[in-house]
Amino acid sequence: MNRTTAIVVTVITALCCGCLAIMSCIFGGMIASGTPFNTSVNGVDTGQQALPMPLGIGLICLSIIFIIIPIAVGFFTLRKKPASEPVVSNINEPLPPAS
Repeated sequence: MNRTTAIVVTVITALCCGCLAIMSCIFGGMIASGTPFNTSVNGVDTGQQALPMPLGIGLICLSIIFIIIPIAVGFFTLRKKPASEPVVSNINEPLPPAS
C-alpha cells in the first residue's frame, strides 16, 4: 500500500469513527448522568424517561473503542516498515572449492 492510500484510509476511518465516538460519548455521558429523554411509543408521547446507567457506561466504552480504531489504522498503515535484508548476504563472493 503506498503512502497516499494509507493517508486516505486513515483520514476516512478517523472521520467515520470520530463522528461515532463523539456522538456515543455525548449520549453515553447524558445517559450515565441520569438525564431524562422524551420517549414515544407508536408516535404517542409517553413523557420523559431516564435510561439505565449501564447503557450510558457501555456507550462511553464504545466511544473509547471508536477512538482507538483510527489510531491503530494510522499506526499500522503509516509506520515505516523495516528494510528487508537480502536472503543471500555473500552473493558476490566466490564459491568454495568442491571436495
